[in-house]
Amino acid sequence: MPTLAQRLGTSTHLSPLLQKARRLGAHDSRDLESIALARGLRYFGRPGSPQDGKREQSPIPALDHSLFTNEELAIALINPAAPYSLTRIRMAAAVMAAEGVSPDEIILLAGRERCESIVRHIARCGNTVEPENPFWKTLLENLPDTPPASLDILPHISRFVALSGITRNGMRNTMQWIRPTP
Repeated sequence: MPTLAQRLGTSTHLSPLLQKARRLGAHDSRDLESIALARGLRYFGRPGSPQDGKREQSPIPALDHSLFTNEELAIALINPAAPYSLTRIRMAAAVMAAEGVSPDEIILLAGRERCESIVRHIARCGNTVEPENPFWKTLLENLPDTPPASLDILPHISRFVALSGITRNGMRNTMQWIRPTP
């Protein structure tokens, strides 16, 4: 399985963040997905459910937010050194938009982990869906300017949102950014 870095045409580096995750018991990307599901990403399934894709093994330890923050989880899910997965990129975008996530910490981690272009792609999409949200504006103003990524590598904006066609007010196309539920 190629890494996200290979798909983007960049070099893979030894990730301190993924090393931290391993020390805490998250040994692979599926463990990171399980942590995201446990933190409220109900849109993608529930921990231990068939959608989780979790193999038969002892469960990973519950990672308290104080040990592994949502900022760290989001960046770990889109880490270029990890195997390429559109689902993990979508999960990272949802975790990134969780209440209380610091844009400054996301920017700092994205720089350390060499994934600024991926975060910028997510922020561009987030700003299109939620132009009034200062979180996306802060990311876009403070991340290095990078060319738009190819949509055959990174997800289209429609993959980060829940779309509805029928509302209480009749037929309307509405987009709502997917976020963890408390």
